[in-house]
Amino acid sequence: MPQQQLIKQLPLLRRYARALLGSQEAGDRLVRDTLQAVVDGQVSIDPNVSPRVALYRALHQIWEPRSTSDVAVGSHADQRLQSLNASSRVALLLTAMEGFSYAEASAILRVGLEDVEQQVVAAQAEIDRQLATRVLIIEDEWVIALDLKTLVTDLGHEVVGVAPTHTKALELAKDGDFGLVLADIQLADGSSGIDAVTDILGSFDVPVIFITAFPDRLLTGERPEPTYLITKPFLSETVKATIAQALFFHQTKSDAAQERAQRIA
Repeated sequence: MPQQQLIKQLPLLRRYARALLGSQEAGDRLVRDTLQAVVDGQVSIDPNVSPRVALYRALHQIWEPRSTSDVAVGSHADQRLQSLNASSRVALLLTAMEGFSYAEASAILRVGLEDVEQQVVAAQAEIDRQLATRVLIIEDEWVIALDLKTLVTDLGHEVVGVAPTHTKALELAKDGDFGLVLADIQLADGSSGIDAVTDILGSFDVPVIFITAFPDRLLTGERPEPTYLITKPFLSETVKATIAQALFFHQTKSDAAQERAQRIA
């Protein structure tokens, strides 16, 4: 398989690995390990499938043997992680966030098609049940904002408000009564959603999902990149899956930090 075809898939593979493991550092490390294993001949690239499917399959050959403690949570005792089947979460990411068909996800994970379908349904239902929260939307296009508000509400969350500008975002955020931010990067008055998120994160510890038509502005490699990034135009399934993943990882990290603090005390 031509090397150039595989290289073209790397930005998407990095995005997936970050979402899979919950952090840029852990995700990029997994991608490096995968590429090294391919170079060393420890993992083969299947020429009978598309380059993207082949590369994702290679990544899962490296990741699968690792214990769930590698999933950026820091605690074997975390009940939420233990209750959610890792295979279900992976199937949800591959189909909803990465856009693979069930057949392609089946090939990547080397499991049956029916297994993938069942895993996706189980993961979405369980995460939605556990992690209902309040959501701040930073978006200047009202049609898109309304679409996002409907998606969020259908998942059982509550929208605290929609901010079309940096100033309005900070105004809505000042009370801290929210647990998730959905943000565009280019706002109505020429202000920056990136700056708004940076200011919010200076005071509040919440997960952020960027939803933008300009993903290249966030994937420069020159500064920490967002763990969760959706490109416009988006599919509702992609937004739902990414919200579930962001809330899942943020809560498990928070629980793990509290456990560590309690042990130290």
